Amino acid sequence: MGEAWVIWHNPKCSTSRFVLEALREAGVQPRVRDYQKQPPSEAELRAALTAAGIGARDLLRRKSPAYEQLGLADSSLTEDRLIAAMAARPEAIERPLVFAPDGTARLCRPKEAVFEMLAATS
Repeated sequence: MGEAWVIWHNPKCSTSRFVLEALREAGVQPRVRDYQKQPPSEAELRAALTAAGIGARDLLRRKSPAYEQLGLADSSLTEDRLIAAMAARPEAIERPLVFAPDGTARLCRPKEAVFEMLAATS
């Protein structure tokens, strides 16, 4: 995602708001992407998963209605199917996901993970 900090953010989520504020307090002015209004494509999701070093199941928001409605708990679903589901129903994406200028990304859950990320990139 290169060059600047980016946060996939949901302004209704207290964890996401905490992480955004923590970035700003650290002097970082990230590009804020409301991923529900600007859903990531399947290609963007794949790149994000690679940058974060996690699998698609790790990025699923298990508390979302889409998780139940789409049967995403089914352990036989492939990475491709999970990624397609998140692209189609972005509320199924866990948040916040933060991208650093060095190309790494991190799902900031628990929210304090943002401090580890900031320390690692300073």
